[in-house]
Order: sequence, then structure tokens, then C-alpha cells
Amino acid sequence: MRYESEDGAGLRRHLRDGGDRPGHRLRFGSGAAGIERLEASLIGEGFATHRHDTYAIGMTLRGVQTFRYRGEPRHCLPGEWHILHPDEPHDGVAGTDEGFGYRIIYLDPSLVQEALGGAPLPFVADPVIGRRDADPALAACLRDIDEPLDETGRLTLTLRAVHMLVRHSSARDSSVRHSSAGSTVRPGVRAPLALEALARVRDLIADDPTVRHTLAEFEQISGLDRWTVARQFRVAFGTSPTRFRTMRQLDLARRSLRGGVPLAGAAQLAGFADQAHMSRMFKRAYGLTPAKWTAALA
Repeated sequence: MRYESEDGAGLRRHLRDGGDRPGHRLRFGSGAAGIERLEASLIGEGFATHRHDTYAIGMTLRGVQTFRYRGEPRHCLPGEWHILHPDEPHDGVAGTDEGFGYRIIYLDPSLVQEALGGAPLPFVADPVIGRRDADPALAACLRDIDEPLDETGRLTLTLRAVHMLVRHSSARDSSVRHSSAGSTVRPGVRAPLALEALARVRDLIADDPTVRHTLAEFEQISGLDRWTVARQFRVAFGTSPTRFRTMRQLDLARRSLRGGVPLAGAAQLAGFADQAHMSRMFKRAYGLTPAKWTAALA
């Protein structure tokens, strides 16, 4: 039986055939600040349980993609989309012997925050989106992942992705109720986030993730107490300051590895204690060891 949509068929024509050799094949397309686009093919061994600090919005192009998410097994067929929230653990294996292929967008939560004007990050409870419920305009952003993203393209992709997130979010307007005084109340809504202050903490970490900053430094640069920083940072950006730093270190490591730097050298340049430390963090973030990730790129 063939599961294919018009969008899926169009995207599949752009998926490079990896043959039937076991293993992982990864190919990064053109990205922009806060956006990565990736083409992946997998036969045999899957991705170990891992979590990244971005939204992952992808479409299965061939085979059956099976993954465990929030304690439940999920299946994503060709033409269907999957949406994974930042910092949510998941794995990824093929549902059949033929393996599977997909294309995916990794979107920085800070871009989502900017597009929503500081509203809470959307959470999509059911991560698999049917072919009929997907946005064809977003599929176009995956049709040619090698096409450069200029400033307008980055904005357009972000808005299309955010529209899809909000559309399928479990936070619906039906959750609004009215108090006896007539004011609008949303159950469980926190006080407004101090986004400008939190952004200063975020930028401090991102400017040089090899440096381990103290809580006192976060307090000084933000004007917030450490408890507020820790609590609101996760709400605003989908992860903790500590994990945000680790992921930026891994960004440095990946750039080094793609440039041909040996594992030990990449670990040192990214500020990890040693190669073993980097490898543990790498697998927790991407589901592959650095060596297997590098081999998949080749």
C-alpha cells in the first residue's frame, strides 16, 4: 500500500536515494539564524532517546517513521508531519525493514517567541499531523532545502511554522473563562515573562558557551533573582540555562566536526571536559555518537 500526498510526492523527488545500505545518512541544507533544515535517511539502527532544545517540525517522505514520545509509541507515514516540543525526549526507528526518510526544520523557540509577541510557547499534544491537516506552504520550505534563506525567507518560514504550531496547539481559546467581575482569566497562566531581561541572559550564554557563568552574573545582567531566571527562562525558551549552554557547546562541536576537526579537538574547542563528556552530551542531544553522526554526514 502506498501512502503518499501530492506534497509528499513532490518532496520525495528531492530526497536523495541512499540505496539500501544499513546506517544513517544526514544532509544539512541551507539555514539561517535559529533555523536548520535537514534531510535524513535511516535503515537498520535507529536514533537513541534524545532531546534537543528546538522545535522539530518534519515530514516523513518514505517508509514508516516510528518514535516514542511522552510515553507512547507513534507512527508517522509518508506525507504526514511530526512536531516535537523543545526538550521532550524521543527516539526514532524504522517501522519496516525498508527504513525511512524525512526532511525536517529545527526552529529556535526564541523565534517563536518573537513571532507570538511573548505569548507562551505552543505545545502540540498529538505530535503526528495528518496529510490533510498540514500546511502546503510549509512543505514548500522543505522542497528545496539547499535554496538560501535570506531575511525575508527566514521570516516567512518562521511565520508559517508558528502558524502550524498554534493551529495544532493544545492551548485553545476554549480554555478561556470569565470571572464574576467580567475579566478574562486563563487557568494556569503565569505572570508576564520578562523577555528582554531573559534575552540578555540568553545572549550572555550564547556569546561564548565555553564559559560557565554564575547565577550571580545572571542576576546582575537581568535584574532578576536567580529563581525567576531559572523558572522564566524555561518557559520562554523551552529549556534551562544550563542545557541551553550545553546545546550551544554542541553547536560549536558540530561545526568543528563538519570542518574535519578530530573528536578530541572538537571537544576542547567547544569547552567540554574531554572527548567522553562531549560524546555523552552529543548522544543525549542527537541520538547518535559524534563518530556515527560524522560518518552519517559522509
